Amino acid sequence: MAEVVGDKKGILLETGTNEFEIVEFSIGTVNYGINVAKVREVITSADFPVTRMPQAHPYIDGLFTLRGRSMPLVNLPRCLNVDSMEKPKNIIVTEINNYNIGFLVDNVSRIHRISWKDMETAPEVGDQSRVVGIIKMQDRIVLLLDFESIIAEINPEINAKLTTIEDAEIETKAKRSSMHVVVAEDSSMLRELLVTTLHESGYRFVRDFNNGKFAWEYLETLAAKEGPIEDQVRIVVTDIEMPQMDGHRLLKLIREDERLKGVPVVLFSSLISEEMKIKGTELGASGQISKPEINQLISLLDTLIFKS
Repeated sequence: MAEVVGDKKGILLETGTNEFEIVEFSIGTVNYGINVAKVREVITSADFPVTRMPQAHPYIDGLFTLRGRSMPLVNLPRCLNVDSMEKPKNIIVTEINNYNIGFLVDNVSRIHRISWKDMETAPEVGDQSRVVGIIKMQDRIVLLLDFESIIAEINPEINAKLTTIEDAEIETKAKRSSMHVVVAEDSSMLRELLVTTLHESGYRFVRDFNNGKFAWEYLETLAAKEGPIEDQVRIVVTDIEMPQMDGHRLLKLIREDERLKGVPVVLFSSLISEEMKIKGTELGASGQISKPEINQLISLLDTLIFKS
């Protein structure tokens, strides 16, 4: 499985026209998915002893060591409050927000290539929903989990970096206040944190969307208005992984539109790896910041908006 995941990540980088791959796994009778771009490899849980840690987060079983690197192991059934069918067999080793962490699951089955437009936004069924998207297969439903929110809950440093900003002069905040920022982010928790932090930094004029498709439709309405496009929107901040339309596709559409092509677009995502940076650059990204570095994002917004 580890080799297959690595090969697929290369394919994703080369093609990537609003498509992505997921690793499908199960816990109990429910099927879940995680973006291949977040997965380093899949290992057998029995082969890696776990060291218990005192006063660890309730979701954490302990630490395990992989190739000399120790990392926390999340008991995903406990996190999701679901029952396992048997003793979990696999660990999905991930790299998200530059953070390495393992997730204990019952079984890992296979990899699927899917179009983002075929993934539906998860219905609002609770304040703490872990699901960001629903993928309908021929004989089952696969739930795409919000791993970023799980990690943010386990690691307070993530939330701190998303909500702690450097002080700015009154004049700087005043300049930021009239700049129209469009945000596309599918995780409701992270979107709320991001928008709130932008407001606190002085960027008060923020319109946010939970997927790239809705953001694109909004940008089209702005482009149809009379006058310079910078009077309508000054910058777009987008996640990469989103239902309906991903951030790379949104960026491509913006760069191909004569009315919008000059609008700066910043990719703000947990998927900003060296491979993903190459793709973002090829598509015309104005900048790429890895979550949760909100201070870097705000600094880049200032540079791109006020450089003239």
